[in-house]
Amino acid sequence: MAHNPRIQPGTPAPLGATWDGRGANFALFSAHAEKVELCLFDATGQRELERVELPEFSNGIWHGYLRDARPGLLYGYRVYGPYDPANGHRFNPHKLLIDPYAKLLHGKLSWSDAHFAYRIGSPKEDFTFDRRDSARGMPKSVLIDPAFTWGTDKHPRTRRSDSVIYEMHVRGLQMKNERVPVSVRGSFAGLGSRPIVDHLVNLGVTALELLPVHAFVDDRPLVQRGLVNYWGYNSLAFFAPDQRYLMSGMVDEFKTFVGTMHEAGIEVLLDVVYNHTAEGNHMGPTLSFKGIDNASYYCLRPDNRRYYEDYTGCGNSLNMAHPRVMQMVLDSLRHWVSDMHVDGFRFDLATTLGRLPTGYDPNCAFLQAVGQDPVLAQSKLIAEPWDIGLGGYQVGNFPPGWSEWNDRYRDIVRRFWRGDPGTVGELASRLTGSSDIFHRQGRRPIASLNFITAHDGFTLNDLVTFNDKHNLDNGEDNRDGINNNNSWNCGVEGPTSDPAINELRHRQMRNMMATLMLSHGIPMLLAGDEMGNGQCGNNNTYCQDNATGWTDWPEAGHEDENTDPRSMLAFTRNLIALRKRFPGLRRRLFATGTSHGDGELRDVTWLNTAGKEMMFENWTSPESHCFGALFNAEIEGKSEALLIVMNSFHYDTVFELPDSLYSGQWECLLDTARNTGCSDAPLVRTITMTGRSLQLLHGTKTGLS
Repeated sequence: MAHNPRIQPGTPAPLGATWDGRGANFALFSAHAEKVELCLFDATGQRELERVELPEFSNGIWHGYLRDARPGLLYGYRVYGPYDPANGHRFNPHKLLIDPYAKLLHGKLSWSDAHFAYRIGSPKEDFTFDRRDSARGMPKSVLIDPAFTWGTDKHPRTRRSDSVIYEMHVRGLQMKNERVPVSVRGSFAGLGSRPIVDHLVNLGVTALELLPVHAFVDDRPLVQRGLVNYWGYNSLAFFAPDQRYLMSGMVDEFKTFVGTMHEAGIEVLLDVVYNHTAEGNHMGPTLSFKGIDNASYYCLRPDNRRYYEDYTGCGNSLNMAHPRVMQMVLDSLRHWVSDMHVDGFRFDLATTLGRLPTGYDPNCAFLQAVGQDPVLAQSKLIAEPWDIGLGGYQVGNFPPGWSEWNDRYRDIVRRFWRGDPGTVGELASRLTGSSDIFHRQGRRPIASLNFITAHDGFTLNDLVTFNDKHNLDNGEDNRDGINNNNSWNCGVEGPTSDPAINELRHRQMRNMMATLMLSHGIPMLLAGDEMGNGQCGNNNTYCQDNATGWTDWPEAGHEDENTDPRSMLAFTRNLIALRKRFPGLRRRLFATGTSHGDGELRDVTWLNTAGKEMMFENWTSPESHCFGALFNAEIEGKSEALLIVMNSFHYDTVFELPDSLYSGQWECLLDTARNTGCSDAPLVRTITMTGRSLQLLHGTKTGLS
């Protein structure tokens, strides 16, 4: 190609497309490419106007400076090199490729066979070479002007011990809320609207955890079944917010949403998917990384580089051991913190990010780099500490500074309230921050992110309504989704008009919500659980962008009516307020069951139904279902006690109060057996614990020693 006077050498840094007010620098990493063309498109993205060869190659990076480039320019890349799958190379310049550093995409992926670098249906499979052009059906990368007036916006910097996280789907939270204007419903603008903000503030949560918002792809098989990748765990562009959430089509909409949340004192955390991409396995499409430098970006099998190491179950795994791939992920994280002002991240299948050829290593370069980065180290870092590869379950094995999804907490809380025998011992550990899992290298209870429900699985309502999953609408013959839910339908599968069963279900929901908010560690609430949201027994709504997957909202005027099942909202608000009121529920150090000085009370004492210390047989008996946890703390010169009593028996149980400490002066703060709160009856020496219920009692006495 002859020299083009419009393109100058430019610089290899920063990577991506960067506008400087006069033109734009383009830089793309590809160690094995032979040539890279920058392709320019008209405003519709349908007509390719020009191809400009990047003139320079420095340290594995192709780069050039386009003098007349302006924000809004639509572009993509064509990358030339060997098509040699057996050796890991899949270059095909007939396939338009998305810039890995694109800050915004234009247009949707319109599937066709042209998106595959090989001839689909060929007996030689992916060893063939397809010459059809994919450009018309590809999203285009957009050159943006990053300028934005943030004003006085600041990160809330909520202490992790004070955090209450609200996991939610951007679109799903809004679609059934009739107070959100139709014109913005389902977008970032709608998420930052007054009805949503007021709900979150009144509820008391401190942080939103958004399901993936990086630009993602609807899998072709889903589209062919008339479905979509609703959850978004199929990322393609790690720097760009997905277009379907941008009502305005502009990145500024996301920034405005973040600023609105910060003004309300609420942090924004992103669920990020850096473990794999939307390009799938060796038979998958060529959309970006695979055509740019497949051998660098992905983990390939050392014995046959045609195939991918699949630690994720999604066909491929990003090669975090490669310095440029690790740089891309770190650059992406810094972009979302520095340019978009988010406050932290939940890393999907985070074990994959810590993998070396020898297996998972908590001291790997990526995890160490994140912890030492001056920008990222100030952010909240949360790991989903597993993947499906060998040795993938790594709960408790992430470095200091990280919190981890604690699935052992989820499982034991479900099993205890279901009434399973032999659960009190493990539950006690989970209530106090899971020191048996996390107490190493100076880690504290905030290392445990406690949850009972999450996007993946039953909602709280479905957990007490269904024994089995009901996923037929997903089109996979009910094979998808986990089978072991530790759920209990309280006697009838699915909805019922039986008032006794419904009352029990509501009580069970209150029991589990109360357990979550009264436990040490960081609680995570699934959006809608505070309103009794259900999903018809579907425990894998990843493709249900419809009424099944959307959050139910109570009708106007019913939010706080205790006669309505949705009074769960008022109950949850009260719980979060109690958690904020009492520092003893937000301990920064692990409770040990020992006193910390002469004459001081133990930080936790475990009590049997006689109000005495739990004995060996109380811990080990399969018949143990009722116990108490007495927490003591010194708060502003007062010895303060909180007593949590939990009864998973199906019948009422008498529990004796430990009057030797507080002379029987106890205040009932919470009783899950009563929708309206605690009984007005005075507390004397005993309380009657209704079958399957929890009570929280408070006692203080100045000068107690």
